[in-house]
Amino acid sequence: MPMTAPFRYRLLAPAGILALALLAGCASSPPANISLPSGVPEPARAEQQVSGLNVERIEWKGTKPGCQGECPTIQIDSVAFPEIPKLTPLVDHVLAYMTGLEPDRPRPYQTLAEYTQYFWQTAQPRDVTIFKAEVKDVSDKIIAIELHTGQYLTGAAHGIPATQYLNWQRDRERVLALDEALLPGQHPAFVEALRRAHQAWLAQNPDAQQDPQAYNRMWPFQESDNFALTRDGVVVKYDAYSIAPYSHGQPELRIPYGELNGILRPEFMGGW
Repeated sequence: MPMTAPFRYRLLAPAGILALALLAGCASSPPANISLPSGVPEPARAEQQVSGLNVERIEWKGTKPGCQGECPTIQIDSVAFPEIPKLTPLVDHVLAYMTGLEPDRPRPYQTLAEYTQYFWQTAQPRDVTIFKAEVKDVSDKIIAIELHTGQYLTGAAHGIPATQYLNWQRDRERVLALDEALLPGQHPAFVEALRRAHQAWLAQNPDAQQDPQAYNRMWPFQESDNFALTRDGVVVKYDAYSIAPYSHGQPELRIPYGELNGILRPEFMGGW
């Protein structure tokens, strides 16, 4: 039987995150930047261009107000999109939601500002939450964004990482789901291409090579719909404990576009 993470470490499945992203992406009159609690110092900002896309980096670090000694801490290293008003609050919302440790339990917060207030009320002295967002790649049709949260709980043996990719369709102003990126009926073929990428990853994995049969029993292949369209192919991300032990972090498999002819919709095969 494959080894899995304890239930309390399970995070919202990518499909659930995507559903939230689709809803959040429809919001009207969204704020221009990531949200922060009122009264906190202004975050550091730096404008940059990524493949012609205007991006603003936003960095902020804070500890629980009024705390002395060891204090709960939040770190934010995120991105805003001045020319895409729907995308900035979407990143904010999904980052906040990624902190939930139980996938089916509603969160009492919707934004990073609301999460911060909740965290100050509930966190233990050495609890730390880290939020990161960055542009992974940009084409004429897609902005691929990587969102990451790290939760470090007082007394826990190690942190709880989570990474989620969002593929933002520039012309439709919405998030692209995996099956929407595939040609009709080609999901099984995509899974087989992903399986081949997994085999190639195992061939470069020293732990797997020591005893391949035992490794495959403990950490068998799994599907994942957590994908990013990049210039080097389709990148698929896995949670810690999914196809490898915690020491391997969050494994990432890459499928070259040459293996996706007739599987991926042609409009997503290039444009970089």
